Amino acid sequence: MPELPEVETVKRTLETLITGKTIEEVIVTYPKLVKEPDDAEIFRRLLQGECIVGVGRRGKFLLIYTNQYAIVSHLRMEGKYRLHDAGDPVDKHTHVRFRFTDGSELRYNDVRKFGTFHLFPKEEAALHLPLSGLGPEPSDVTAAHLQMHLGKTNRKVKVVLLDQTVLVGLGNIYVDEVLYRSGIHPERPGSSLQETEIEKIREETVKTLNEAVEKGGSTIRTYINSQGQIGTFQQSLFVYGRKGEPCCVCGTPIVKTVVGGRGTHYCPICQK
Repeated sequence: MPELPEVETVKRTLETLITGKTIEEVIVTYPKLVKEPDDAEIFRRLLQGECIVGVGRRGKFLLIYTNQYAIVSHLRMEGKYRLHDAGDPVDKHTHVRFRFTDGSELRYNDVRKFGTFHLFPKEEAALHLPLSGLGPEPSDVTAAHLQMHLGKTNRKVKVVLLDQTVLVGLGNIYVDEVLYRSGIHPERPGSSLQETEIEKIREETVKTLNEAVEKGGSTIRTYINSQGQIGTFQQSLFVYGRKGEPCCVCGTPIVKTVVGGRGTHYCPICQK
C-alpha cells in the first residue's frame, strides 16, 4: 500500500499535470469506489464543469481540489493515476475517468478495486471522515505528542506507529525502517521507551520520509507514479524485504516476524 512518500510523489506529479484543467465529464464504471456521496451519479454531476485548482495530501490520502470541492482519494493496494489522451484505449481496470475540456483524461486504475473516493465542499473536507480522525503529519509531530501516545501504553511500538490517529503517513515499510534507524525493537511496549528514544523515533521518522520523498518513494510490487516512473528508495531500505540478508551495520541476518498482523523486519542485534 502506498505510504506518505509514494502519495506525496503522486501529488507532486499530478499538481504539474492537471492544475488548471476543467472537468468536462466524469465517467465512473465501478460505482462502489465512490463512498461520499453514496450515489456515484451525484459525484459525477457535481464535478462536471469544475476546474482543478490544486492537489494536496493528508497522510496517505490524495486531495484534488476544484473550485468548490475536495476529492479525497485513497489509492489502497493497487490504485494508480495516469494522464491520457481521451481517445487512448481504456484498460479494463480503469474505473474512474476525469475527462477534461482540453481533450486529456485523468484515469484511475485499480486492479483490486480497493480504492475510495469521497467528495466534500473544500472547507468541510477536514471535518468529515476519513480526514477528521487523522493524527498530525510527521513534519508537525512533537516528541510530547508521541510521548503522550507511547509513554502510557503497553501496545507494541510498531502497532502505535501504524495507528493513523496517532501519526499519519507511516505504513509497514517505513515503520520498519524508522525503528531500525532508531535502534528500537518493534515489539517493545510503548511504555518501555525513554524520552530520548521517543525523540529519536520522531527525528528518524522525519528524516526517513524526507529521504524517501526525494527518491520518489519505494517501488514495492507495482507502485509507480502518475507518469509511469518508479521510485528508487527501495534501494536504500535497511531491513524491509531483506529477511536473511546481513544487517548493514553488524552483519547479523535480518529477521522477519509478525507484529500486529503485519510482516515485520528487524535486526536482532541492533534492535534488542
